[in-house]
Amino acid sequence: MSSAWHTSGLLVVLMVLAVSVWAEEIKEKHCDVIGDEGSESETEKALLEKLEPLSQMRFNTTVELGTTENYTYHFRVCREVDSSLHDLAGLVQIDRKTGKTTVIGRINETQVFNGSDWIMLIYKGGDSYGRHCSGEKRRAVIMISCKRGFTASSFNIISEEREKEQECFYLFEMDSSVACPAEDSHLSVGSILLIIFVSLIAVYIVGGFLYQRLVVGAKGMEQFPHFAFWQDLGNLVADGCDFVCRSKPRNVPAAYRGVGDDQLGEESEERDDHLLPM
Repeated sequence: MSSAWHTSGLLVVLMVLAVSVWAEEIKEKHCDVIGDEGSESETEKALLEKLEPLSQMRFNTTVELGTTENYTYHFRVCREVDSSLHDLAGLVQIDRKTGKTTVIGRINETQVFNGSDWIMLIYKGGDSYGRHCSGEKRRAVIMISCKRGFTASSFNIISEEREKEQECFYLFEMDSSVACPAEDSHLSVGSILLIIFVSLIAVYIVGGFLYQRLVVGAKGMEQFPHFAFWQDLGNLVADGCDFVCRSKPRNVPAAYRGVGDDQLGEESEERDDHLLPM
């Protein structure tokens, strides 16, 4: 009995180990920046993190050049296109006539750069050219440009530079919002302070009005919070403006004065004597 239990326990352990190995094998691999393990800079880590939303998407494009070249390209961002067929291949080329598959670049030899509104992803370590480019390994350059509102769109091949002796490459482009810079606030500090000030005034007026009306029971203009204070303040401001802005001193008499009784002198009684009948 103990031997049977021992055998069963051993089988369970072996099954657990097999499942663990299988799970590790099917776990998708990520981009590995060229260099020693763990040598990625903070900038490179940040860029790879920005590209993560694209990692679950697959991109395809087809190009036909005359009657000799008809290819389909399959691309994934920091993931393998097909781990069962092409180990670590991030971008592959399939000849639509012959079915031949060529690895253009692998994710374990990745470089990543960025600018103000673009990210450049480079896969190196592809299959050898053969008679082109001194037989060096292929590499893919993917230019990801900013396009707000689109997670990803317009994956296309631009050109293949293979007439040089070295440093040949395939150039692709695509649009994505992940390459866009963070949008800065268009409000200045003064505008923000003004908005806060106006908001506080609105809260003061509305809250004070409700308090005066519902709690105090005020009516009419008395519903305005601290009405007497603001009324007195308005009068004081008006007096201050009158004092500061008056153009003439207060003790200067007016240029025109009305005619009163005090301005009329005594008339001579003999002034009209010649008009009386004799």
